[in-house]
Amino acid sequence: MNKQQLASKIWESANKMRSKIEANEYKDYILGFIFYKFLSETELMRLKASDFTEDDLPQLTEDNPDIVEFVQGECGYFIAYDNLFSTWIKQGNDFEISNVRDALSAFSRNINPAHKKVFDGIFDTLQTGLSKLGTDARSQSKAARDLIYLIKDIPMDGRQDYDVLGFIYEYLISNFAANAGKKAGEFYTPSEVSQLMSEIVAWHLQGREQIKIYDPTSGSGSLLIHIGQAVARRNGNPDSIMYYAQELKENTYNLTRMNLVMRGILPDNIVARNGDTLEDDWPWFDTLENKEETYNPLFVDAVVSNPPYSQNWDPTDKEIDPRFSYGIAPKSKADYAFLLHDLYHLRADGIMTIVLPHGVLFRGGEEGQIRKNLIENRHIQAIIGLPANIFFGTGIPTIVMVLRKKRDDDRVLIVDASKHFIKDGKNNKLQASDIKRIVDVVSNNRTVPKFSRLVSIDEIRANDYNLNIPRYVDSSEDAETWDMYASMFGGVPKNEVEQLEKYWNAWPSLKAELFRDNGACYACDHDDIATVVRNNADVQAFIASYGQAISGLPADLRSRLVEHPEQVDALAQETAIGKELDAMIADTALVDPYDAYQKLDDAWNGISIDLEVLGSEGFDAVRAVDPNMVVKKKAGKDVEVQDGWIGRVLPFDLVQRELLHDDLAAIETDERRVQDIDSEIETILEGFDEDDKQNSDAINQDGDAFVAAELKKAVKAIGKNPASDFERGLVQAQKLFDEAKKLKSGIKTKRNVLEEKTYNTIKALSDEEARRLLESKWITPLQKQLEALPNAVIDEFIGKVNALKNKYATTYADVCGQIDEAEKELAGMLGDLTGNVRDMAGLEELKALLGGE
Repeated sequence: MNKQQLASKIWESANKMRSKIEANEYKDYILGFIFYKFLSETELMRLKASDFTEDDLPQLTEDNPDIVEFVQGECGYFIAYDNLFSTWIKQGNDFEISNVRDALSAFSRNINPAHKKVFDGIFDTLQTGLSKLGTDARSQSKAARDLIYLIKDIPMDGRQDYDVLGFIYEYLISNFAANAGKKAGEFYTPSEVSQLMSEIVAWHLQGREQIKIYDPTSGSGSLLIHIGQAVARRNGNPDSIMYYAQELKENTYNLTRMNLVMRGILPDNIVARNGDTLEDDWPWFDTLENKEETYNPLFVDAVVSNPPYSQNWDPTDKEIDPRFSYGIAPKSKADYAFLLHDLYHLRADGIMTIVLPHGVLFRGGEEGQIRKNLIENRHIQAIIGLPANIFFGTGIPTIVMVLRKKRDDDRVLIVDASKHFIKDGKNNKLQASDIKRIVDVVSNNRTVPKFSRLVSIDEIRANDYNLNIPRYVDSSEDAETWDMYASMFGGVPKNEVEQLEKYWNAWPSLKAELFRDNGACYACDHDDIATVVRNNADVQAFIASYGQAISGLPADLRSRLVEHPEQVDALAQETAIGKELDAMIADTALVDPYDAYQKLDDAWNGISIDLEVLGSEGFDAVRAVDPNMVVKKKAGKDVEVQDGWIGRVLPFDLVQRELLHDDLAAIETDERRVQDIDSEIETILEGFDEDDKQNSDAINQDGDAFVAAELKKAVKAIGKNPASDFERGLVQAQKLFDEAKKLKSGIKTKRNVLEEKTYNTIKALSDEEARRLLESKWITPLQKQLEALPNAVIDEFIGKVNALKNKYATTYADVCGQIDEAEKELAGMLGDLTGNVRDMAGLEELKALLGGE
C-alpha cells in the first residue's frame, strides 16, 4: 500500500487501540515506538553496508566494546541485538514490557558522547508513561506488542524512505492534534501554514551555501522541517542546513528531536534545547563542553515560530536584556516578547516569519510602542491575515508577520488572505493555490486589489502605527446599489454594465450583441443569454485560444512523467510543470492562473503517490496486483480479509475502460436493464387501484412495494389466464422480478470473470500499454480539468448578466400594477363573504381601503 493508505491504516488502528488513554498522551507512545524502530533499522542498515551479515548480528552486545564504539561512530548510539526492534518482533508472544524498559535504559547509557544533546533523554516521555498502557505487566505487554506490530510495516531502510516515514509521522501528529483540543497548539502547526512560511523563507534564502534556521518554540519540529525542506529544494544541498530548536515542554522537546532525526537530518546538524525561550536565552559557546567561555549569542539566517498566543511571562529586569531594546511586552501578553527574541537572533541579511494573534496589530500601551519602533526601523516587511479557524484548538484569526533585520524599503505589504480557504471538517484550510497567491505577492511586493497593498510609512504614521488589516485592505464584497431611474422605468444602468469591463475588454463584440442602447439605460432583449454568449465570435475565439495555449501540455507531461516514471523527482517536476503552466496561460485573459495551479496540485496528489511507488519499486510495479484487504466483522471481532484484487498503480476500472471495453459494456447494459426493470415495477404499482392494493397480500401495507413471497403465491394461483388488469399486473411484475434476478446473477458472474481478466491483463501489460494507461490516469483527467476553466469563466459571466437583467426587469410601476390587481381580486373575493352586522361593517371598510378610498 502507498504511504497515505499505510498512514491511514495505522491511525485507525492506533485510535482503536488507545482505549481510555488521551490522544495527546497516546501520541507519545506510538511516536516513541516509531522512533525506536527507526533507530534500530538505521543501525542495521549501516551495519549491513559495512558487510555485517544476519549471522553477525548476535555479536551486538555491550560486552563487545569494539562493536559498541563502531556503531556509536556510525549512528551516534548503540542498540544491542536483544534490544533491536526486529528482535522484539521475532519474540512474538514472548515479548514483554520489560524488554522495552531494558532497551530504553540501555539506549541511554550507550549514546555517543558527541551526540548526547541529540539523543540524551529522548525516550524519557515514553519510558515514564509505559505504565499507562495497562494495569499490570501482562496488559502493558499486550498493548506494547500491539503497537510494535502495528508499525512494523513502516519502511525505514533507506534515504528514499525518509519521505514515507516523515509523511506517516506528520500524518499521525496532525490527527493527534485534531483530537487534542487546546493542547494541539503546543505541538503542531498545520502543514499548510508551515508550507506558506517555508516558501517565503526559502525564496529569501535561495542561493546561499550554508544556512542556519531556528525555531524557538519548536513543538513537534514540523515547522522547522518544512522550512528546511523548502530551502533544500531551492538550494539543492540538505546537509548544508543547521537546525536549531528550543522547546519548553520536555515531551514536546522530545518530539522535536525525534522528528528531525527521522527526516534523515544528520545528528551533527541538529542542535536542540529544552528550556524557556524567554527566560533562558540561547547562548552559543565555542565548544559545548566549555560552559565558562564568553557568551556569544546565536545568529541565524532564518527564524520561524508559532509561539503560544498572549500568554503570561515575567518581564522583570528584561530592560537590560539586549533582545528587548525596542520595549518590554506586557506581562499578560508575551506575543511581542517572542517576536523581539526572534528578531534579535537574525543575521543582518536574515528573515523571520512568526504566527501571532491579530491583537498585536492594534493593541496600545507597551505593545503600541514596540510596534512603532519596529515600523520606524523598517523591520516589518509583510503582514498576512490568515483565515479564522485554521489552527487546531483555537478559532481566533491569526496573522503571519514577515520581518527582516535590515531593509531599505520603508513600506509594509499588507495582505488580507482571510477569505482564501476551503472548509475541511470543522477547520478552514489553505489550498495550494492560496499559498501560492500569498507567496507571489510577498515575494514580489505586489499590490492586488481586494487582496494586498503596499502601504507607506507615512500612511501608517497617520494611523498612529495601527496596522489593523481592514484599515489598509478592503477585501469585502462591494455593497449592492440600486439605480433609481432603472427601478422606475426599467432597463439596465450603464454604469453597472461597465462594471463588467474586464469581460468587454476580452470579448469586444459581445456587449453590443447583448445590450441595446436606449439612451438613459441599456436594454437586454434576449431571453436566452447563455446562447448569445456562447455563440459570440470573441467568446469562441477565447475558448479556442486558451485550448491552443495548453494544447502542448499532454505531450510535455508524457515526456516528463510517463517515459521514465521510475526516475521522476516528483517535487521538482511539480514545480517545473507549475511554472510551465503559468507561462502557457500568461497571455490568456480572464482565466485565473491560480485556479489552473490548483487543478494541477489536486491532480498531483494522486500522481505523486504513483511516482513514489514506481520510484522505489521500479517500472514493474505498474504491473503489480495486490489483494484488496477489507475489515469485516467475524464472531464479533474486526477481521481483515481479502475481497478481490486491486492494482498497485493501475485501477481495475481504468484498465477495464481502456482495454476491456466490450466486457465492461456488456455488464453495464445488463445493469441499465436492471434499473429499467425497477422503474417498470414502480410504474405497475402506481397503476393499481388503491382498493386492489389494500386487498392483496402481494403488496405491502404502504402500497409502495411488492412482497416477494406473497407475489409468487398470488401469481401461481392466477395461473395462465389472469382475469383482470390487476392480475395481469401481478403476473407482469413477477416476470420482471424473475428477469432481474437472472440478470443480477449473470452480472455477478460477469464481474468475477472481468476481474480475473483484468488481473491477467495488468500482469501481462507491455511497457507501451502500461505507459498509455499511466497517461490515461494522470494526464487525461488533468487536461480535461484545465480545459474546463474557460467554461467556468463564461458560466460566471452569464450568471452576472442574468442577475443584472433580472434585477431591473420589474419596475416600480409594474409592482404597483401587480398590487392593484391583487387588491381588486381580493376585494372581489370579499364580496362573497357573509356575517353579522358587525362583521359586514368591517368588511365594507376593508373593501373601501382596497379600493383606495
